[in-house]
Amino acid sequence: MFKRIYQLFKIGRKLASSGAINTIDEIYNIPFYIKLFFELISIGSERNNTNISKKPGEKLCIALESMGTTFIKLGQFLATRPDIIGEELCNDLVKLQDKLPAFDTNEAKKIIKKELGDEAYNNITTLSEPIAAASIAQVHIAKINIDGNSKEVAIKILRPDIEKLFNEELDALMLLAYIIENTVSKTKRLKLVEIVHLLKEITNIEMDLRFEAAAANELYENTREDKGLVVPKIYWNYTSKRILALDKVKGVSIREQKLIEESGINLKSLAENLIQLFLKQAVRDGFFHGDMHQGNLFVDKEGNIVPVDFGIMGRLDKNNRKYLAEILYGFIQRDYTKVADVHFQAGLVPKNASREEFAQALRSVGEPIFGQSIKDISGGNLLSQLFEITEKFNMQTQTPLLLLQKTMVVVEGVARKLYPETNIWEVSKPILESWIKDLKGPKSNIDTAIKTSSEILKRIPDFPDFMDKANYALQLIAEGKLNLGITNNKSLEIEKMELKSLRNNIIISFLGIVIIILLVF
Repeated sequence: MFKRIYQLFKIGRKLASSGAINTIDEIYNIPFYIKLFFELISIGSERNNTNISKKPGEKLCIALESMGTTFIKLGQFLATRPDIIGEELCNDLVKLQDKLPAFDTNEAKKIIKKELGDEAYNNITTLSEPIAAASIAQVHIAKINIDGNSKEVAIKILRPDIEKLFNEELDALMLLAYIIENTVSKTKRLKLVEIVHLLKEITNIEMDLRFEAAAANELYENTREDKGLVVPKIYWNYTSKRILALDKVKGVSIREQKLIEESGINLKSLAENLIQLFLKQAVRDGFFHGDMHQGNLFVDKEGNIVPVDFGIMGRLDKNNRKYLAEILYGFIQRDYTKVADVHFQAGLVPKNASREEFAQALRSVGEPIFGQSIKDISGGNLLSQLFEITEKFNMQTQTPLLLLQKTMVVVEGVARKLYPETNIWEVSKPILESWIKDLKGPKSNIDTAIKTSSEILKRIPDFPDFMDKANYALQLIAEGKLNLGITNNKSLEIEKMELKSLRNNIIISFLGIVIIILLVF
């Protein structure tokens, strides 16, 4: 308990001294006693006086960057959740710079040797100094001897002890979230504890580089036939929990427009290709790169787009893909009744809502957009406005669609920097039409029927056994021995119980530690 309290006070001092608390106060109007607490525990710490002329979101970015790994990741996560913090703050947090000083190359060599073993390590003939360093990992260029041939690869290495640091800080941050959520009633809607819990789960996966390797590999398999996209190959023999080895990117950053043009690559075609490739990932495959900003996109000499950093990926099920395609296509056709029908058919809008009123609300989103010039029309912004409308009709927007919306805004921004007159709608139309056609065509119906029938046939031999199990389950339910209300998020519930048991002790400890700090400083 005392370790968690100690971490909590360290975080409290970081929040106060960085200026984050003052910035959060500007946005959410923090109660006086909460601000007083943070002022007390920050006594004696060096203050970071951010530029007062900046917007609250910009100041929050500066504060989070100064606080290190955990808070940079928290900001990045919140940047994908406009449903929690609002669109404006999301747009500011997108600008967070995930850069930290690199750790020593000799330390990197020790990690590689420990993770891969002597044989694999000895096949690495050279290892460069770090070429990029972020909050969780850094990247080196290496030459590996594979079957007598020298192969140049990029090696991503986790920072030493990053898991321990991150989990300790997040445990303390979760405790802080719990205290605030249970003392400031208006913060309950923000679901602070759930946010921190989800961030912990997401980042623990991100800190196992085998998952990132698997994501890159899946994207490679999905898109290997797509012209204009090259996903780097993974070298599994040189990949582990803390090490990721993949092809070195041979190309220039997509932000280097002058160099791209000088190499004879058409910027208009490149911009259109980027949008279409992203939509193929989303609506065709249901698996897309969720962090497609300029720093993660390169262009090779053939004009192919080469993505890197596969830590944030989005996944859409078939229903979400259908929903996305039909809605975007409906807006392209300006058929608002059709778009409304899609929502009602999918059960996304309450049955008692008016179909006509919902279609009218959709028209209020679509028509102003089509009155703009081509360069101002954004599919991502349209989805953002759509989600605002659906909230008014008590529709719950699904998280995967929010990540897709944010990514779409970023992709469109990159495309427009390449070619400002890119017509998002014209470029998107053939991809959406093709998906809808495949979705509704005879082939799709036949494939679904065959799949369903084959599953039924497979299960026929087991049917008697299945019925016995079903009868037994019904008996248990009737006797009250089978609990149907088991939560899908047991770990979150356990953590909440633990936090609740600490609450009284924490309050007493707060007072004691504040007194000590005041005496010391």
